[in-house]
Amino acid sequence: MDAEGRLVKLPWVLIAAILGSAMSFIDSTAVNVSLPVLQRELHATNGQTQWVIEGYALFLAALILLGGALGDLYGRRKVFACGVVLFAAASIACALAGSIETLVAARCIQGIGGALLTPGSLSLISAAYSGEQRGRAIGLWSGFSALTSACGPIIGGWLTQEFSWRYVFVINIPIAIVVLAVLQLGVPESRDESADRRIDVVGATLATLGLGLLVYGLIAMNAGRITAEALGTTIVGAAVLCAFVLFERRTPDPMVRCDLFASRDFRAANIYTFFLYTAIGGSLYFVPFVLINVHHYSPTQAGAALLPFIFIMVVAARWSGGLVARIGPRKPLILGGIIAGFGFLAFALPGSDGSYWTTFFPAATILGCGGALFVAPLTTTVMNSVPVEHSGVASGVNNAVARTAGLIGVAVLGVVVTTSASYIGGFRGAMIASALLAFAASGVAAKGFARFEPSAPASG
Repeated sequence: MDAEGRLVKLPWVLIAAILGSAMSFIDSTAVNVSLPVLQRELHATNGQTQWVIEGYALFLAALILLGGALGDLYGRRKVFACGVVLFAAASIACALAGSIETLVAARCIQGIGGALLTPGSLSLISAAYSGEQRGRAIGLWSGFSALTSACGPIIGGWLTQEFSWRYVFVINIPIAIVVLAVLQLGVPESRDESADRRIDVVGATLATLGLGLLVYGLIAMNAGRITAEALGTTIVGAAVLCAFVLFERRTPDPMVRCDLFASRDFRAANIYTFFLYTAIGGSLYFVPFVLINVHHYSPTQAGAALLPFIFIMVVAARWSGGLVARIGPRKPLILGGIIAGFGFLAFALPGSDGSYWTTFFPAATILGCGGALFVAPLTTTVMNSVPVEHSGVASGVNNAVARTAGLIGVAVLGVVVTTSASYIGGFRGAMIASALLAFAASGVAAKGFARFEPSAPASG
């Protein structure tokens, strides 16, 4: 009877995780398209408008570690639900904002909500599924996450054009209501029963402060503004993160269990994540600028230009999610990084003219093939590399690595773009650098993951 009940609940776990994550992923991309209209209506400066995006990203990256740890400690369903409620409440505040200051503050709160629900979605799945089923479930989650991210710019552009930029935030409310209903009716609670019932306040403070300072410094350098203040803030942030690691290694009740890094696969997967997501986060940030400012695409067309990249990953998600169970992580991650590297090189080829079908479409297609091989298998590898009861912490660490890598990518590649004599030349340099990072990730996979040893068939 228990097994039957569990089977009934499993699809609801996946639905809640996908829809909850969809709020964060859609919001992360849809808001970008509405920024010009939003700026005019709220009479905001360029710097204030930039913080609409960066305030959200800052708190999401800084607090996502804490979100995973809280889920393992107090219950994954409970913390995930708190994140959904906070995100929805902040969305209402965004939609009703009468000034840019109010909007930025609400976006920061949205980032906190996102930090609670993003790691919770994956840990809910990991607690409910095992083996190849877990890989396929994560593959579906990854595919739908990619789909919602891809639809974000198109949805944002349409809502802004036909209604108002405020509706970009309103769409989160009905999604949140459905997620909360599913959580209440069909998702069982799960937690790390071995966790100490105390909060690692010092560790949480150091992690939040370190990531916050690091991200703040990198954001200050996004447009090539390498000032003493920005450099100093970044260095202090890195130093605080080092202090966080040292503290976590010595405290008896750490927020991040350092024994997780004893897993070879966990270490390799996070290094791989850092290299590849530095390339992806940094390079793709500049693609819309090239499409709009150089090739004169409309914002909606620019948002749709990367659809082949997303479509291929969505179609292949369920298949690729089960690859780790069948052939191990090494082969798909090596091949995925290599193909992604060639995709970045293809983005470096177009000049200032040419049809989409002969310039950016082939590049997006190649990059999508690479992504299909590494996105879901990488996520599955991270979750499989630690015990289920620590999945929230593992998810939080990997999410923090990915988001911090993206911010570093934007800052570092931004220097490459802005120091070039022409924007096209700088864009090409950034894409070549991204390709090198992708190839380096493949090298990490080749050295870091053991060759797959298939299980011997049961005798019988």
